[in-house]
This record gives sequence, structure tokens and C-alpha cells, in this order.
Amino acid sequence: MRILPGRMVWLGVLIFFHLGATGSDWPFYGGDPTNAQYSPDTTIHRQNVQHLVEAWRYHSEAKDPKRQSQIQCNPLIVEGVLYGTSPKLKVFALDADTGKERWSFDPFEGQDPVGVNRGLVHWASQKNNQDRRILITAGHWLYALDSATGKPVASFGQNGRVNLREGLGRETDRLFVLSNTPGILFEDRLIIGTRVSEGPGPAAPGHIRAYNVLDGSMEWIFHTIPQPGEMGIDTWPEEAWKTMGGANTWSGMSLDIKRGWIFCPTGSPAFDFWGGNRHGRNLFGNCLLVLNARSGKRIWHYQVVHHDLWDRDLPAAPNLIELNMDGKKVEAVAQITKSGHVFAFHRETGHPLFPIQEKPFPPSDLKGEKAWPTQPIPTVIPPFARQSFNEEDVSKLSRQNHRNMKEKLMSVRSGGQFVPPSTAGTVIFPGFDGGGEWGGAAWDPEKQWLYVNANEMPWILTMVRSDEASTDGSATLGSTLYNRLCAVCHGLDRKGDIQKTYPTLQGIETKMNASQMVDQMSMGRGLMPSFGFLSEQEKHAIAAYLLGDHNKRASAQPETEEKPVFLPSSKEPYSHTGYNRFLDSEGYPAIRPPWGTLNAIDLQHGRIAWQVTLGDFADLSARGTSPTGTENYGGPVVTAGGLVFIGATKDETLKAFDKDTGQLLWQAKLPAGGYATPAVYTVDGKPYVVIACGGGKMGTRSGDAYLAFTLPDRL
Repeated sequence: MRILPGRMVWLGVLIFFHLGATGSDWPFYGGDPTNAQYSPDTTIHRQNVQHLVEAWRYHSEAKDPKRQSQIQCNPLIVEGVLYGTSPKLKVFALDADTGKERWSFDPFEGQDPVGVNRGLVHWASQKNNQDRRILITAGHWLYALDSATGKPVASFGQNGRVNLREGLGRETDRLFVLSNTPGILFEDRLIIGTRVSEGPGPAAPGHIRAYNVLDGSMEWIFHTIPQPGEMGIDTWPEEAWKTMGGANTWSGMSLDIKRGWIFCPTGSPAFDFWGGNRHGRNLFGNCLLVLNARSGKRIWHYQVVHHDLWDRDLPAAPNLIELNMDGKKVEAVAQITKSGHVFAFHRETGHPLFPIQEKPFPPSDLKGEKAWPTQPIPTVIPPFARQSFNEEDVSKLSRQNHRNMKEKLMSVRSGGQFVPPSTAGTVIFPGFDGGGEWGGAAWDPEKQWLYVNANEMPWILTMVRSDEASTDGSATLGSTLYNRLCAVCHGLDRKGDIQKTYPTLQGIETKMNASQMVDQMSMGRGLMPSFGFLSEQEKHAIAAYLLGDHNKRASAQPETEEKPVFLPSSKEPYSHTGYNRFLDSEGYPAIRPPWGTLNAIDLQHGRIAWQVTLGDFADLSARGTSPTGTENYGGPVVTAGGLVFIGATKDETLKAFDKDTGQLLWQAKLPAGGYATPAVYTVDGKPYVVIACGGGKMGTRSGDAYLAFTLPDRL
């Protein structure tokens, strides 16, 4: 492709229209800068989709049977080359028509990776067509790689990488900071958000930053936790900007090229479930935040949750859309939420397209907490997931399970949305993973419909006083720190969770010694964040507790000269018992099906056009149960050929639905769960659908493959 002279913005425009004109490439995370997750290709359509066959299969690394890994990457395809990442975050380039590897780069050099990766960024110079780069995050590093060789670009940052822990305005070198989702390009800037800690304990602020693509220098920063003199500082306690964390854009961004605006969905302030130390609305947490891409200046914002206590992060990049309303074309933006709502706004002004009502919700009874009295709820576009879990909703797969789950439901609080967390236990439904999730929604400009998959899994959040969390009566420094920081994932009983997302720590002494535990706490591994903010003494205390050494009491002073930085008595008074799905004894959701759905939402008329179950359990089908749907991760792609492609489900298949009716037209078994958004592209006129098959979520087997499907040469 010849790069025309002029401002770098024209490169983005050229690539965008290259995609729209031919449908050949998938050059952006989500397909294009507007996050449409749409392909204009018509080669694969309703009449021939059933003939799709495997084109190629690429194994991105040797399988590690001891490791529960994932791939969440939506790959890029640029001029016949596919760029993706492996479970261990190795970056690679393939021939997109054969799956043959061109190069690979391992940012961790064989060490255990930290975090997951959902995509990459491709950049090409306006001055030198040979200067093309892949921008990728791994751990707390942002890398620039030569797209032809995979080697780091030495002139970028320090020998090809930039430290994302630096430049946040306060000491964060020992805190958890990384980026799972790629940033977005505008001119010669990469604008990027981060993932930070969400639990009790120190957390980095989620400020949004722009980096120069050529040299890695930081060009601007927007403080999502406002500083003195900035808008929104009055929505926080005095000097909160010095200590509070979160309010981060972890789920991706969208770009309005014409205006030079970026649309940034933000998450909740930390700690997720107790905000007694952050009274107020907490701007710019839980906002759709619109910034000038050149300067980082705020254009407009809308906060969808005030003073979040439920981990109601905005979970996906918004869709920039055009709607025909009352005979006029309206440029708009649609934002899905974990609660199963769609917020729609005029793109220019931020004014809601449809009325949004501030509805009252109950106060909190936790010590020091002040829940915000109202929350905004859309009133025209119906939610795409159920909004409450009541007695009549309890699953009836078996009489005994029905009775037990009904009793459990009656013992906790379950009043629908925005019932505050409690020590009695509070049902979160839709759960912590939606409703909508990071896979996002697909937008069809022809039908003006939004396609989004949803989870309908209830979870139970139970708060505990941090000084009362010990289950064995001990009061060691290690047990107190464990209960405060580690139990939220691994459980107070150290058994992990039933889905094996968080492994059991019982019997850990047969697998790791104290030194290995301390190293892992210092560096992090996989989904486990770094606890680098702890002193060496505190990390050794946790290791001693897990290994059965209860001799060191919580009141004991550290034996080293290093000062502990996380003495439990000085921090949040609450922790919680973990991220616990509400399941029956067989491991199925406690609520009646459907447990996973695919939805077509007609935004023009504010209605659900159709809803179908997404996924199935073979053992339940064998027992005569109708398809139930399953939990699902990864988003859909809609095509001009009349199809919606989606993996995402626990039954480990890739499916194609009729976008008009929701009828299932084709499905193929995958080597592991396709918990990623697919990509649709063509090479020399031949169409392909590719998906990462990483598995690993929800207790399913892990995989390492990318699988591409195509039509036979002759039908």
C-alpha cells in the first residue's frame, strides 16, 4: 500500500477505507477505529457458510499441561500478514493464508508472563514505508517491534520498550500496572489505558496517557483521579489524588478520526467493594470519557455508576455508530455495560439519545460507607440481560438442588441492581463478568443493529471485617495479610474457586518453597498481580503462613530493618471472601436458564430484535434439557454477508448465526475454547475467519492454537 504524504491522520483514514472498500484486512483491534467488529465482506454468506472448512491451524507454543493458560487476542491482519500473541504473550507474525510463521518475539524471554493480551497495534510511517511497527504490551512494558522482523525498535524508549509504571505522577514502581487491551492510534500517538489493582491495598491511578510512536516519549496525560485545579476534584475527599487508585481504562478505546476524539470507558475506583475512604461520586470512575486525542483535554463525559461498590467497570470499547432517527442521520456512540444496559449518546454533545432516569437505591450498612443514593438507568432501550434474581428464578434442574439453592438465596440479599455489598452476602446479577464483557458488541451499519453476547451468571459477594477474617483462630501477620489480599481470589479456606480460575493453595508446600512464593508475589504470574508493594518481611510472612508456620504473630515487629508498607491495621476495614459464582452442587448456575445469550438490539427503535441461547452443555442435552446457553467470553463479528460469527462459549465451538433471525447456520468444534473475538479477512480474494483457541477459562482445558476457516475452492 502506498502511503500518501500529509498528516499521519490520513494514514488512519486510508487504512479505514481500505478495510471498508475491500474487506481484505482486519487492521485494528475490533476491526476498525470505531470498534464496529464488522466486516463488509460478502464472500461468506447465508447460503454457503455451512461449507466452511479448516484452512490452517497454528500452534503458538508448546503446550504446558501444568499451566492453566488463555489466549484472548483478537489478531490483526494487514496486507496478508496476521499478527497475534500466544498464551505466554509471545508475539508472532504469520502468512494469513497458510498460517506459516514469519517471526516470533518473546518479551518475557522464557520467564513466567504476567497478565493476558487481547490485541496489538499496527503502525506505518508516513515518511518511510519501510518503517512499520507492532506495538504490544507485556507486563508493565510497552514494546515497539519491527513488523518485518519482530525485533525491538532500538530508538523507541529504552531499547524498544517503555515502562508503564513510570509517569503516573506518584510512586508506583512497586504497584501493579499493566495493559491487557491495546491502545489506539491517532496521528503519531498511541493512546493507552492500563489495568491496575482493584482489591484492598495500594493501587495505582488509572490515568490515560499518549505516547509518541517514534521515540516512546509521553506526550500527554489525563488524570482520571483529578488533581488540584482539575474538574471533578470536588467529587473525592481532600487529597484523594495522592493515594486513591483505579478509575482506569482497561477495556479499550474507540476513535472518531474526523473529530480527533477518543472515547474512553473507565472502571471503578479501588478498592472495588468498599469506598468509605472515597466518599463522593468519584469522577472520572465508571465514565464514558471523551478526550481530544491531540491534547488529552476533556470534551465531555457521562458517569454510568456513581461511587461504584459493585465492580461495574465499563467493560468494552464503545461503538461509534450512525443512526437514522426521525428522518435524520445522527452520529452517536453506544456503550454496553456489565449490568446488561446500552447507554446511547449524541457523539458531538454527549446528550442521551433516549431518556436516562436517576433511580433511588438502598443505603449501605457497612462501617464508614456512604453509597450514592441514586444511579442512572436507561429507560427506552431494554436491558439485554435479566436484572434481578428472585425466588421464582431458582433453577429446577433437580429437586434437591432447587431446595438448597432457594434456601441459600433466601439467606443473602438479592434485590436487583445496586444493592450494596454486605457481610450477610449480596447477589450480584448480572455478575462480575456481565451482562456485557470485554468482547464488546458488533455494529451492523446496514441494519443499524447492535449484536452483543451476555452472561446470566449470579455471583455472591460477601464482605468480611479484615480483622475477623481468620478461619483458624490464629492472628499471625501472614494470615492477616493473606486474608486481606489473597483470600479474595483463593478463598479464606485456600481452596480456590470451583472453576479453577484461581487454583487451590492447599498442599502448596509440595509444589513451592518460601523463596519461590516470595518471587511470585514480587513479580506476579499469569492472572495473579504483583504484590511488590509488600515488604520482604510481609511476603515471607504470607509464605510462612501458607507453609504452616504460625509462629509469627500479627503484633510482632518485622525482624528486618525494612519498614513494612502494608500494616493491616492502617488500611481498609473490609475484605471479602472471593469472587464466588452462585452454583448448584453439579456446578451449574443457580438461576434458571438461559445462562448465556446472543442478542440483536435495534437501536433505531429501542427494542430487542431477537435473543437466542449461546452455547450448550452436552450432558444436560443428553438428559433432555433444552439448550441452556453457557458463560461466554470474547465478542461477536457481524458481516455484510448476513452472518454473526462468535466463539466465546464453554462448549468450545465457533458458530455462525443469521444476523436477521438469530438462526444457527453453522458451527465447528475447536481444539479449546475460543474465548476471544474472531477476525474476518481475505487474501487474494479468498475469505477467512480466524479465532484464537486458548481455552483456560471457567475450568476448561487450555490451548495454544489459532484456527482459520475458509470456503473450499470448488463448491
